[in-house]
Amino acid sequence: MTDINKEIVCRSGQVESATADGRRHQVRWTEWGEVTNPKLLLCAHGLSRNGRDFDYLARAAAADYRVICPDYPGRGASDRLANPDYYRNEQYLLDTLKILDSIEYECLDWVGTSMGGLIGIGLASMPNQPIGRMVINDVGAFIPGDALALINEYLCEQPLFETLEQAEDYYRTVYASFGPLEDEHYRHLVEHGVASNESGVGYILNYDPAMIDQFVSLECKDIEIWDLWEKVDIPTLIIRGQKSGLLLKPTVEQMKQRHPGAESVEFANCAHAPSLMVPQQIETVVEWLKR
Repeated sequence: MTDINKEIVCRSGQVESATADGRRHQVRWTEWGEVTNPKLLLCAHGLSRNGRDFDYLARAAAADYRVICPDYPGRGASDRLANPDYYRNEQYLLDTLKILDSIEYECLDWVGTSMGGLIGIGLASMPNQPIGRMVINDVGAFIPGDALALINEYLCEQPLFETLEQAEDYYRTVYASFGPLEDEHYRHLVEHGVASNESGVGYILNYDPAMIDQFVSLECKDIEIWDLWEKVDIPTLIIRGQKSGLLLKPTVEQMKQRHPGAESVEFANCAHAPSLMVPQQIETVVEWLKR
């Protein structure tokens, strides 16, 4: 456990979920703040990431919320799926509902990065949906196919690191798009982003390669979910990295036109996607959620 966790206790939890073929899996999470707090904040990570990306944000939000940061299946501490065909957002939405059914709360807010933002939009578009306020980080109702192709390029790599220092060098290169980070942030990403190789020699990225293979196998074409976005009627903050090729400026403007309750903010020196680990970004999110 890193130094940032000393002041506020970080706990763990889990719930059993299942895929449509009846195979069961455990979805695990870290959580922060008082268990009895009726205000719940769920932070949902990106495609190849995990819930520990939100440790810095969760610590800052824990004074106001019980904060839940799940590892979606195939990532981090959660189980890998027996059938990789279920590594898709529809399954993650079902897993999210299982988490929410297992927790007592009175109001729910949402922060989702990339894939986590799409899960949030899916949930917020449902009838009788539970979200009060939502932050979506560098993802929107239109995703260019060429941006997905670039993601595919680096996801196709399955590196083996001889040392943790090599892993950190990899993170500094691959996740430069997160924006300016301190050494402690990269150490944190490595601590929770790699695992010992099964052979006992070296380290590998801590996710199911089958999950990546399933994503890479998809056709890299434009994705549009305007039908879902137009059903979202809650206050929403859209975060964009200034250099993002996945969330384009015209997309943000169109999303705000179609949803008058949506606002946007842009972070400089970031592409896809702002880390939400640095003070300015954390303060922006926490203060917006308090409004």
